[in-house]
Amino acid sequence: EIGSEPLLEEFRGKLRTAGLDYPYADYLPAPNTNVNLGVLSMFPIVGRKSVTNETYTIGETTLPVQRGFQALDLQVSTDYRFRLINVHLKSKVFSYHGQTEMRRNEARLLNKHVRRFLADEPGLNLLVVGDFNDQRGSAALREVLGRELSDLRPRDQFGDYWTHLWEDEETYSRIDYLLVNTNMLREVVEPKTRAVRDPACAGASDHRPLFGVFVARDR
Repeated sequence: EIGSEPLLEEFRGKLRTAGLDYPYADYLPAPNTNVNLGVLSMFPIVGRKSVTNETYTIGETTLPVQRGFQALDLQVSTDYRFRLINVHLKSKVFSYHGQTEMRRNEARLLNKHVRRFLADEPGLNLLVVGDFNDQRGSAALREVLGRELSDLRPRDQFGDYWTHLWEDEETYSRIDYLLVNTNMLREVVEPKTRAVRDPACAGASDHRPLFGVFVARDR
């Protein structure tokens, strides 16, 4: 998640100064919130299939998916391409409509587009990432995973899976995920796919980075 588009460019520039150049970028403004989505890539973005117009109903109220689903095709090499879906589901902030039910509905719609993408392109390599604001056994995660996606469950060097620290409640949760379809699961380099445990992370975010490694070759 990111604020304004100039902020994303500022962040990109600071990374470049630090020696990390991301020549390709995509910014998805959220239709109904000031928290937007951004992707920086070292690989060409060769397709954009983002979804910003989905709605659902709770009772008599029609609600939008707050941040949309950022879907991009990345060309890693002449022989390997994958589709990235970047997601930030409804936060745990109180809503009169019920934040848990809102998140479940957003997850259900996300899975609908996962199924659509896979039906349209059976050979697609698909990676779904982001902050789902819910834990593994929740209704939202069951909706997202369906029968189409596998959870990579990255863990750190101590075997811990958590990705987020709730300071006020002093609780650790796993709410950030790397999910892949069957095609891309074959390319995962499991020993190198991990949750990052480093003191510097705590100064940057209350979330921990997840690090996924894949072989850029269809298996």
